[in-house]
Amino acid sequence: MPTLDLDFIRSQFPAFSEPSLEGWCHFENAGGSYPCKQVVDRLHHLYSSAKIQPYGLSPIQAEAGAAMDEAYERLAAYLNVGVDEVHFGPSTSQNTYVLAHALSGMWDDGDEIIVSNQDHEANAGAWRRMANMGIVVKEWQVDPETGHLDLAVLQGLITDKTRMIAFPHASNVVAETNPVAEIAKIAHAAGAICVADGVAQAPHGLPDVKALGADIYLFSLYKTWGPHLGLMTVKRELLDKMTNQSHYFNDGKPRSMLTPAGPDHAQIGAAAGIAEYMDAVYAHHFDDFDTTEPAERGRRIHDLFEAHETKLLTKLLNWLAPRDDIRMVGTSDPELRAPTVSFVPLKKKHADILDTLITHKVIGKSGDFYGVRPLEGMNIPLNPGVVRVSFVHYTTEAEIDQLIGGLKAALD
Repeated sequence: MPTLDLDFIRSQFPAFSEPSLEGWCHFENAGGSYPCKQVVDRLHHLYSSAKIQPYGLSPIQAEAGAAMDEAYERLAAYLNVGVDEVHFGPSTSQNTYVLAHALSGMWDDGDEIIVSNQDHEANAGAWRRMANMGIVVKEWQVDPETGHLDLAVLQGLITDKTRMIAFPHASNVVAETNPVAEIAKIAHAAGAICVADGVAQAPHGLPDVKALGADIYLFSLYKTWGPHLGLMTVKRELLDKMTNQSHYFNDGKPRSMLTPAGPDHAQIGAAAGIAEYMDAVYAHHFDDFDTTEPAERGRRIHDLFEAHETKLLTKLLNWLAPRDDIRMVGTSDPELRAPTVSFVPLKKKHADILDTLITHKVIGKSGDFYGVRPLEGMNIPLNPGVVRVSFVHYTTEAEIDQLIGGLKAALD
């Protein structure tokens, strides 16, 4: 496997040539990554010259519709799902809310769903509110010391009434990568559906959703180098069983059924820029672009990004994890987690640490990050919560050194 060419990668992101950002290190990527130029260029073009109702007779309307179609087709190809299995919405939180209503008609009073307490509230609250509809909600609890989700505990929660298991691919505060494919097999063996929240994992390389086996997979494009949208994949055979959430005359139309209100057409069109960026990355690093399917390109790019990120994460964790003046959240094994690192300072105030980081031109953040349930499950006070730093594949080793320098000044 080739080594990731950081000069090429960073040339694809306008932020790294923006004078006002020079010298600053962005370590709040889990809250939102920089967009690639392919997305920025498409969004600018569509808002400038094709911000119009799509699919009409005029050339402008045809262009707007074609841009949207391209986004569905190209992202579906990279995610290894059908075009009619891709759905866009304003955010993952709203997508989950819509899903809960769409699925509720499939279940009866007394049916059970299992929801972990390792989740961001986007993949927790909507499901838990189904208790008001007569659904029994069971909690798959994290280990209070490590934040780990044990599959043996999950097995003990499953009964013949289990209809769904919802959990994160990786938590946005614990960050341990959960075995989606294995959990999907457990769910399917019980006759249940598998819902994986990939918001904290997808930015580190788009997943092969077919290989993972999840019936529903959700993530946020604005954390995956794109526009501010949520994307979810839903297996077509499952969608056919759901209750339509759109206008009655849209029942049976896959692209509309999970979209109660009209989407931002230009942002959907701009999302094709994510696939265009992936194409550029692959073509730069590999010499068989024309003979390789997008799903395979995606798998190789995922491995390319992961190797780079793991190298940087190892350096950060080797410095941070042994310290006795913090409590690390999640595993310190870089092979088992995403590069989102949260910790509780034991001797310094969260705000003081962030202030010191700013003097070193390092952007981090503190709080609960809507990961209220996992923090409560690990007995971590929500106020002030944790200090979190996070990065993606465009981060350099020099920026990791700058972060460590800032943390050293803040903690020592």
